[in-house]
Amino acid sequence: MTGQQRTRVDTVFDAIFQLILSGEIPLGGVVNEAALADRFGVSRGPVREAVKALQGRGLVTKEPYFKARVVDLSVHDMIEIFQLRESVEGMSVKLATLAMSDEAMQRLLDDFEQAGGNGRVLDLHVRIAEESGNSRIQSLLCDELYYLLRLYRARSGSTPGRHDNASAEHWQILRAMKARDAELAESLMRAHIARATEALQRLLDTESAQPPPEAAKGRRRKETEA
Repeated sequence: MTGQQRTRVDTVFDAIFQLILSGEIPLGGVVNEAALADRFGVSRGPVREAVKALQGRGLVTKEPYFKARVVDLSVHDMIEIFQLRESVEGMSVKLATLAMSDEAMQRLLDDFEQAGGNGRVLDLHVRIAEESGNSRIQSLLCDELYYLLRLYRARSGSTPGRHDNASAEHWQILRAMKARDAELAESLMRAHIARATEALQRLLDTESAQPPPEAAKGRRRKETEA
């Protein structure tokens, strides 16, 4: 694959991911390659490769003879991943608090303020991981689990009041980092993720208790690619 083709696939990947994040392609919804190719004005090839990449990130599932679908967020998977997050991101912020230079710390604070205190716009968790100095933490949070975590975080942030609470919690974490209180920063990060876990679990429990729409009842019948 040439560099130009790779760039096109990456662009399509990002575009499809944004459709998933926004809910335009809902959780469990069909990823229609033909429709997406028409929408983005590209051939089916880049879309097919982008969908394969989404599968590799755990965002899309595809069984033989069935269309590709966006992953459904199960409570069990969410709890396991957020338990991992709580541990790894707690250590991440602890290491970053100790390792960052004063200049890097100020840049992080300034960038967060310019983002209006919106940690998702800045992607605060990724920035902290990048500053941790631990390559394995960086690989896990900035690559292997990055897109799946963004999807979970977007869902947990959609619960009423969670966005404002998360912003306040981010400020508390940053203040602890600026004070070079690594233990407090770790504790606050763990509590922050635990609250996000609780919010998302309540949301998923509520959604799972609702009866499925009529259209979903025949989901498991054999499908052919459009």
